[in-house]
Amino acid sequence: MQNTLKSAVVFEGRGLHSGAPVRMVVRPASADYGIWFKRTDVALSDAMIAARWDQVVPSRLCTLIRNSAGVEVSTIEHVMAALAGCAIHNAVIEIDGPEVPILDGSSLAFVDGFLAKGLIEQSAPVRAIRVLKPVEVTEGEAVARLDPADMLEIDFSIHFDDAAIGSQAKHLNLANGTFVRELADSRTFCRQADVDAMRARGLALGGTLDNAVVFEGDRVLSPGGLRHDDEPVRHKMLDAMGDLYLAGGPILGRYTGIRAGHALTNRLLVALFADPSAWRMVECSAMTVGKLPGMGVHRRDLRATA
Repeated sequence: MQNTLKSAVVFEGRGLHSGAPVRMVVRPASADYGIWFKRTDVALSDAMIAARWDQVVPSRLCTLIRNSAGVEVSTIEHVMAALAGCAIHNAVIEIDGPEVPILDGSSLAFVDGFLAKGLIEQSAPVRAIRVLKPVEVTEGEAVARLDPADMLEIDFSIHFDDAAIGSQAKHLNLANGTFVRELADSRTFCRQADVDAMRARGLALGGTLDNAVVFEGDRVLSPGGLRHDDEPVRHKMLDAMGDLYLAGGPILGRYTGIRAGHALTNRLLVALFADPSAWRMVECSAMTVGKLPGMGVHRRDLRATA
């Protein structure tokens, strides 16, 4: 059955790009409600934005959704990944600004907050999007692809010239709490040159060495180093998890990302839903639900981090 939170969870921090303080409250919602954002600082316009693939607008550095009135929320990928990884199907996310707080740059605090409050089962079945045939989009050397599979799998590879990152690849089956154990604590990352360039353009104003892993050549500049030897590719998988949850429900399929980013993953969803023969909405049996992300997760599954 579908799940929502037992009670509201509050998160406070700063936006990664704006640097502005923000307060966000994730509240329970009724069955079949889905995930919606509500801008509490907007009074004279439609403040509700569906967390859905067809509300995404182009943004190179994050995932940004916007409604028909022009009201938007950005950097939603980490909280969306946490919702997917905890099997939360219905929630309303109240936020008093245009950007989700970055917190530590991962999904760790969101997952911890959700699991601390607990979930309640609802009186409606889980519906998932089953991929029926391969769908692929490309941009230069970047590839994003979905193939049929019995559960959500993510296969990701990245390549950076910086020696501290280099080439990394990882494959995970996301069933049975894998997201919470393996990906949730992996932080966003960038190169020092990227930080300098973004700040010159008025971006990354809320970025610090405490909420992003910063690399320079063969060095990790962030105090404490990496949480995983392959933390960058794990974070790219985390981002993909959040972006795929904008499909409107769990995906039963294998996602392959090669140097892929937010925009390409959204283009993949657009291509998927443009072809009715490529997908089917299915009501999940007990066996299928057991293969979905978030089933049976516990707070103790979270990795201890410094």
